[in-house]
Amino acid sequence: MSKHTLTVRNFRRRDVLKNAVVAGIGTMLNGSAFGLAIGTDEYPTIRKAAENGRDASIKRIQDWIALPSIAAENLNMPEGAEYMANLAREAGFETVSIVPTDGHPGVYATMDNGAARTLAIYFMYDVKQFDSSEWSSPPLEGRIVDRPGFGRAIMGRGAVNQKGPEATLLAGLHAMQNAGIKPPVNLVLVAEGEEEIGSPHFQQIVGRSDIKATLKRSEGIFIPIGWQEINGNVGVNLGAKGIVELELVASGENWGRGPKKDIHSSLKAMVDSPAWRLVQALQTLVTPDGNSPAIDGWFENVRPLTAREKELIASVAANTDEATRKKLLGVEHWIDDLPYLAALERLASQPTVNIEGLVSGYTGPGGKTILPGEAVAKLDLRLVPNQTRAEAEAKLRAHLDKRGFEDVAMIVGGGYDPTETPEDSRIIQSELETYRRAGVKATLNPRLAGSWPGAMFTAPPLSLPAGQFGLGHGSGAHAPDEYFVVESSNPNVAGIVDAAMGYVDFFYQVARLD
Repeated sequence: MSKHTLTVRNFRRRDVLKNAVVAGIGTMLNGSAFGLAIGTDEYPTIRKAAENGRDASIKRIQDWIALPSIAAENLNMPEGAEYMANLAREAGFETVSIVPTDGHPGVYATMDNGAARTLAIYFMYDVKQFDSSEWSSPPLEGRIVDRPGFGRAIMGRGAVNQKGPEATLLAGLHAMQNAGIKPPVNLVLVAEGEEEIGSPHFQQIVGRSDIKATLKRSEGIFIPIGWQEINGNVGVNLGAKGIVELELVASGENWGRGPKKDIHSSLKAMVDSPAWRLVQALQTLVTPDGNSPAIDGWFENVRPLTAREKELIASVAANTDEATRKKLLGVEHWIDDLPYLAALERLASQPTVNIEGLVSGYTGPGGKTILPGEAVAKLDLRLVPNQTRAEAEAKLRAHLDKRGFEDVAMIVGGGYDPTETPEDSRIIQSELETYRRAGVKATLNPRLAGSWPGAMFTAPPLSLPAGQFGLGHGSGAHAPDEYFVVESSNPNVAGIVDAAMGYVDFFYQVARLD
């Protein structure tokens, strides 16, 4: 039995009668299994305001989806920042400003509620690119669709990553505002528009002296999420992998061999190919099966899993269904046909070199007999403790140069280090307590296999705990048919009102937890 399990059980013994009364109020008003416990005075009033604002909360997500800010395409970026700023103002943030950077702008907002504690919130207003032809519903219309096993959902780009969860948090603030009740913590919001390209200028936002000073006073920072599984379970991550996003480019011009522009493919018999040059360079980066990095010195600083991390992963394996996960992912095998527990340990512990895309020559219908003058590989490198972004970039460049690929250009778009947060930090314990009060089973996980710029908060000089929190369900991030559930037909999964109240309760837990 873990230390955390003992703590929760002791808490339950102390508060069982009080929680039963308050949970009963939540269930009565809620019509669901969620018994969020804020207090007998505040809860019904805030809950009623959240219910009255339900339609407006759904429309807020749909309207936000209709304005896609895509950093990679330089699409609607100033407009996206201004829209984000207005959303913060409308939700009750008193001071809101757009923060210029050398790239796309961010947003900084504060709400002084006269509280003893301050909680920081991270938002992103940008979304990934999309191809409308791949979607079953127009990606900018935010239509309400049925999702079997979950209920009615908004479908659109950014629905779950991250506009749906973020707008749901704002819905909780609107409910408190309309109920005339101040949040029990002061709030500070930092938002960026470059998360989907590796946050290349976010440090300019959080490093600004006044913003840094305000963040430094907070108990920690979190990003809103909507990741409940079909059984209602959630994972609480104690960190996330770092990332480097980059392109490797082979060209006839840089190489001094092959064509400087596309030529007829019949000439391949006497002309070198930049595309094959890139393929040869890529093959040196990984083992023959493509599953493990082979870059010189890549594993020098990789920290093995601790005994506690292995314990947590075993709990994750026991509380998730392998077959369901494979079905959702559309896969039939894990790497090397590993058993589920070993595959999860690999997921948490191993750095990766991934090809996101390969671009060269003609990619339209049919064939076009050319010998391309350039080839591009889009890569992401996932990093684990104790690797760093700077180390990864230097080792990749040195590896290529050592093998004679000095001509292969390396263009880094963005990235950041891995992040870790202690499980006894107030923000993690507040997450666990809020989930417990809602009747949601939460499992601690050593780290998220994905990435977010949490390292910019957890590293000095801020050194803040950082995590993810939220009720509700969505899926399809970065993919077609992305969605976020707003009207749940599943008693284990929160709809938009329950999820909004989850954020409200989280504020109270941060305020009161010792």
